[in-house]
Amino acid sequence: MTMFIFDAHLDLAMNAMEWNRDLTWSVADIRKSEQGMTDKPDRGRNTVSFDAMRAGNIGLCVATQIARYVKKGNPLPGWRSPQQAWAQTQGQLAWYRSMEDAGELAPITNKKQLEAHVNLWKTEGGKKPIGYILSLEGADSIVTLDYLEKSFEAGLRAIGPAHYGPGTYAFGTDSSGGIGNKGRALLREMERLGLILDATHLCDPSFWEALDHFKGPVWASHNNCRALVDHNRQFSDEQIKALIERDAVIGMAMDAWMMVPHWVRGKSTPQAMNCSLEQTLDNIDHICQIAGNADHVGIGTDLDGGFGTEQCPYDIDTIADLQKIPHLLRTRGYTQDDIEKIMNLNFLNFLRRTWKH
Repeated sequence: MTMFIFDAHLDLAMNAMEWNRDLTWSVADIRKSEQGMTDKPDRGRNTVSFDAMRAGNIGLCVATQIARYVKKGNPLPGWRSPQQAWAQTQGQLAWYRSMEDAGELAPITNKKQLEAHVNLWKTEGGKKPIGYILSLEGADSIVTLDYLEKSFEAGLRAIGPAHYGPGTYAFGTDSSGGIGNKGRALLREMERLGLILDATHLCDPSFWEALDHFKGPVWASHNNCRALVDHNRQFSDEQIKALIERDAVIGMAMDAWMMVPHWVRGKSTPQAMNCSLEQTLDNIDHICQIAGNADHVGIGTDLDGGFGTEQCPYDIDTIADLQKIPHLLRTRGYTQDDIEKIMNLNFLNFLRRTWKH
């Protein structure tokens, strides 16, 4: 019997609305439809669809809204105003709602829904909706803090204040700076509403400042270890220790450049760089060694985060191949209880203890 999997980071709506992928199709059909397309590096190489998730018993995920606002002079791709970024996230939300109507997805916003959904996936037979917890990757689309409450009422339950580069509320990957007054105000409102702080993508100064100012629940949906790949996108051992002290869970990302050193985007290949799920286990091991237990690590693949088989472990063809991880963990001496923690229970128990209702 396959193990139930909680994937803490998928960009489902981005794929639907920006990549124009119908996730009700099979991975094979999506790949076929993209043959000859060159606008994105992962065309014809996608790994995620609803069918593939069900085949891998990935019945629950954290799914994102994402839309960057770029100020004048910022070379990163994004929207020219926060209002445009907000509108993009609302289009993504409309897609999630339509997938609910189609029976493909089910929103998970409270403990009652969470337990009912987990129990549903324990039953045999029938096509089950995939549960999703809504998260905002990069908070630039929050025009004013009034928009945050609107988002919470619409089901938002977690926020990563920054993505890549400088943002309105924090500095992200490949940039440097603190959270400032706007970031502190965002964190206060998140704390009031009970939103989870996703520490992923925060640059070092913003990370430490955010942890100092935010007293609510913290997790890292998709992040690996700097000790294994030395880049600011990864967490240092000190950051991992700080997250463990906050009772956080860190999801393992499966973007190849975060898994093996010296990856060159567009040139390196998973096979040539020997990038496999073994590196995911190396990151799991590293965090478990720091923690002294298996209570603070989970799965947060990002497998649809703008890359496909050209930039993910070579032993993953579709997301269903996450089912290879339990066996690999057994070969490294992990107990069945610890494997279940890593594959689903750590993130489930995080929600059980931090959600008030």
